[in-house]
Amino acid sequence: MASAESLTVMPDRVVDSFVPTATLPRFALGACALIAVIYAGLHLLVLDQYGVFRDELYYIACGRHLAWGYVDHPPFVAFLAWIGEHLFGPSYVWLRLFSVVFGCATIFTAAAIARRLGGHAWAQALAAIAITISPHYLYTFHYFSMNSVDVLCWALAAWLVILALQTGARGPWIAFGLVCGIGLLNKHSMLFLGLGLFVGLMLTSARRHLATPWPWVAGLIAALMFLPHVLWQIAHGWPTAEFIRNAQARKIVPIGPLTFIAEQFTLLHPMAALLAIAGIGYFFFARDARPYRLFGWTFATVLVLLLVQRSKPYYLLPVYPFLLAGGAILLERATSRFRLLRPVIIVLVVLTGAATAPLALPILPIERYVAYSRALGIVPTNAEKNALGELPQHYADMFGWQDLANQVAAVYRTLPEPERKTAKIFVQNYGEAGAIDYFGPALGLPSALSQHNNYWYWGPGPDGGTLIAVGGAREDYLEDFEQVEEVARTSCRYCMPYENDRPIFICRGWKRPVNVIWPHERYFI
Repeated sequence: MASAESLTVMPDRVVDSFVPTATLPRFALGACALIAVIYAGLHLLVLDQYGVFRDELYYIACGRHLAWGYVDHPPFVAFLAWIGEHLFGPSYVWLRLFSVVFGCATIFTAAAIARRLGGHAWAQALAAIAITISPHYLYTFHYFSMNSVDVLCWALAAWLVILALQTGARGPWIAFGLVCGIGLLNKHSMLFLGLGLFVGLMLTSARRHLATPWPWVAGLIAALMFLPHVLWQIAHGWPTAEFIRNAQARKIVPIGPLTFIAEQFTLLHPMAALLAIAGIGYFFFARDARPYRLFGWTFATVLVLLLVQRSKPYYLLPVYPFLLAGGAILLERATSRFRLLRPVIIVLVVLTGAATAPLALPILPIERYVAYSRALGIVPTNAEKNALGELPQHYADMFGWQDLANQVAAVYRTLPEPERKTAKIFVQNYGEAGAIDYFGPALGLPSALSQHNNYWYWGPGPDGGTLIAVGGAREDYLEDFEQVEEVARTSCRYCMPYENDRPIFICRGWKRPVNVIWPHERYFI
């Protein structure tokens, strides 16, 4: 087998000028393309199943208020939402195409990492399949969010670092800096990867690359791209820091290290998790992986960072594409004398992945999903301090939003015409506000007000006007209004329980100007 140093896999036309083509493992392009087509087709078949997810409503709203930052995320996802709305109109279904494309790109990148590390066609295909069967990746690449970009950026960054280590060229480092810059503008956790890679470089023989200017140039590129967001944070008093503090103290369920690690088997899929463990062994102990030992330390660093914080288990998921590639290579070598086992392994991985797919992708009608999960003995779980109903949160948050808008619209239509012209709608969180803003225009509703996260920055609007308020307590509204009347209650079966049976009030007669009340209503969590 060719040494790792000889496996310089740039695009093939460029590679030929570096090494003999014979040393390159053949890229399983056809197999990966087939896997990606099946994967994309499965997503497209159920793209509008169940409904719009809470966060999608918020990201669409953020895309209508473009800025260099938001309370709970950097600007890139809002920019994508803005592009999607201008290309396709106000449709969450079309926005999900971004995530499907990012998922297919991640499949190819995982296979490309395996190839770059010396894996042949079977290892490349196995790495690609391991991505496709992961419940967390199935869900992440189904709905529109910053998480789909995050996973792809981590995978591309790893591939580019391997390319840079193998070639010593400046191009991969510059591309790495650009990818990291986009990753930072998408999600702050890209900092974890950057720190992990730096620790890995320092602790391994790859540290010699730090004696060249190009890793530092890459860091500078990423920092300059991230700078406008940092300046936005400074100008607004570091709202994301407040958001993180509140989330850790009041929202995220604290779990111990063993539970955190055990959750990886559920999120990643037991078969893929075993492959990832093999990948850890590959990067730490395989002789030909010595030049890439830094990826073992990268994983260890990111894991420790997440464990010492109060992090949700899925925060570790972007690190797995390169571990799955390493594990696939190790398994390919272990079965080199038992090649008949390889199709058996592939079939086993695919079948077990098919069995868990409905838990993460809305393949089944919702009633059948509930019955299926019960038959498997699966109890809905949640990483946050909220009660659950029949569904896990990632599905429950796809229900009830159109119903909410319809119920508020019914109340709004009861107002006399003069009141409707100046009426306001106040809701408790960005999901509810996003639902009013997404479904409301067709129902004749004004934009929503909320104190939650970035909606607080978008303000209360002018003084006066009748207020339709969803949720909260009548006694609290009476502090600011002369008259508060409960006129309806929300109703939805499968939504999160705290979104069901909420009172809807009509509030009249402001006691104080709204711009006096609003600064004290801020709620970042």
